[in-house]
Amino acid sequence: MRDIDTSEITETIARLCQEANYYLPDDVLGALKSARQEEESPRAQQVLDIILHNSEIAQGKQIALCQDTGTTVVFLDLGQDVHIVGGELTDAVADGVRQGYRFGFLRNSIVRQPFSKRVNTGDNTPPIMHTEIVPGENLKITVMPKGGGCENMSRMAILRPADGKQGVIDFALRTIEESGGNP
Repeated sequence: MRDIDTSEITETIARLCQEANYYLPDDVLGALKSARQEEESPRAQQVLDIILHNSEIAQGKQIALCQDTGTTVVFLDLGQDVHIVGGELTDAVADGVRQGYRFGFLRNSIVRQPFSKRVNTGDNTPPIMHTEIVPGENLKITVMPKGGGCENMSRMAILRPADGKQGVIDFALRTIEESGGNP
């Protein structure tokens, strides 16, 4: 049995909140650089150059890659032989998000109750937590800021069976066309 103190979890999540907002993952950065190398369109090259330059600025100045720092999603792979001590796991995660956003000067985007008065919580909590119990005595923590723009364009349709596969394709393409906006 391994003991992990909640203070370690809080500190780790605070750091990961900042890193996730300041740095593109290596695979994403590599894919953007490859796309830039292969791109033939001057306009698309310019867009990729801007994205890559933005990444350099965010990393160098320790500022958010995007102004929409969104909802914090925390994935926990919690070993079945881990004993959390010093407090509650949920509180430790929320405290980490709170500290990470406060000391990282990240935008707070979460509202307390979206169905009444849309009051911002002021600390980007509560985060969304996904916890999976896994074998062993380790705790793996992954933090992902999830901007809300992608969900603002969601659509739903009830199609007739006669619409078939082409009806689904047409609906998806129409939704994409009507929902497009600036990156």
